[in-house]
Amino acid sequence: MSMYDEPARVLRPEIEPGRRVLVISDIHANLPYFHGLLDKVGFSDDDLLILDGDFLEKGKESLKTLREVMALCRKGNVLPIMGNCDDWGAIFRDNGRWGKDLPHYMQYRRSGLLWDMALELGEDPADIPDFEGFKCRLAARFPEEFAFLDALPQAIEAGRYIFAHAAVCPGKALEEHTVGELVRCDAWYRRGYRFDKWVVVGHYPVMLYCDDIVCANPIIDRERHIINIDGACVLKDDGQLNCLIIPDITKDEFSFASYDPFPVRRVLSDQAGSKRSTYIRWGDSRVQVLERGAEFSRCRHVRTGYELDILTKYLFSDGEFTDCNDCTDYVLPLKAGDLVGVVEVCSRGYFVKHEGVSGWYFGELAEV
Repeated sequence: MSMYDEPARVLRPEIEPGRRVLVISDIHANLPYFHGLLDKVGFSDDDLLILDGDFLEKGKESLKTLREVMALCRKGNVLPIMGNCDDWGAIFRDNGRWGKDLPHYMQYRRSGLLWDMALELGEDPADIPDFEGFKCRLAARFPEEFAFLDALPQAIEAGRYIFAHAAVCPGKALEEHTVGELVRCDAWYRRGYRFDKWVVVGHYPVMLYCDDIVCANPIIDRERHIINIDGACVLKDDGQLNCLIIPDITKDEFSFASYDPFPVRRVLSDQAGSKRSTYIRWGDSRVQVLERGAEFSRCRHVRTGYELDILTKYLFSDGEFTDCNDCTDYVLPLKAGDLVGVVEVCSRGYFVKHEGVSGWYFGELAEV
């Protein structure tokens, strides 16, 4: 039986009213963002920190991140939840799936927990001919790490809130869910579910729900009691790491803070926003190159026919038809004095973020 078919583990901790609860998801082994966000919100021993899954993989420091999370948990005020990128304990139970896919995954990703572990073992992670033997060496060298991951709950329920990495099924007790139902479900928010308690998830980057304007801030749906906090801090060049701040677990009051490392500059002139724009994103990124240029290329989005200029370095191949990096032609509405984070600098202007929203600015910027 696959791990994802097993019954979910649910944790129901006693959290005293008035204790601040911080919730972060999808760190993806990005320790600089994690440290920056904790500093920004002033995380202390008085707080309770919930890590809502996917603290590993896709970034560059999975093993180091795992050990830091383990150390934080030993202090007693950090509660991690399993995400679909944190399920490494399954490699010792689900032999068919893992034995076939993992060597390919390691060579494709060239990073991640097993990659880091192989390096610590003194082995070449890109050339592991005997994966079963490799698993035996992993089990002998890293027993505490795998035991920690294997014991992670898939959901936490406390006060007015339920925390799961990807999804919750309405009208179904948490214990009746399988692991897979809670940790793997793309575009779950589009299913239209409603809940009595607040359901807080990550997993699916919030900007993938956008059509024409790119926003990395949490989705907060007060009518349906759903919050998605995945700001795609590793997956998107302009992503951010979000933190949901709950002052009292028994109340429906909260705020959020975000961190990204982009240099902050001051806008010097007003700019009107776009009347029309698009956002080309993962899963729908096929374009036709109409005119290729050194810096920008004129392209047509294959599905919609929409034409826009895309940074040439964002195109994945030299062919007429290609996929591309996430991009938008949205021009931000800005006022002189606004503060923006600078993501890209080019001959035409700046690709910036303002209050979580990404777009172009064509005026001048000043140091803050």
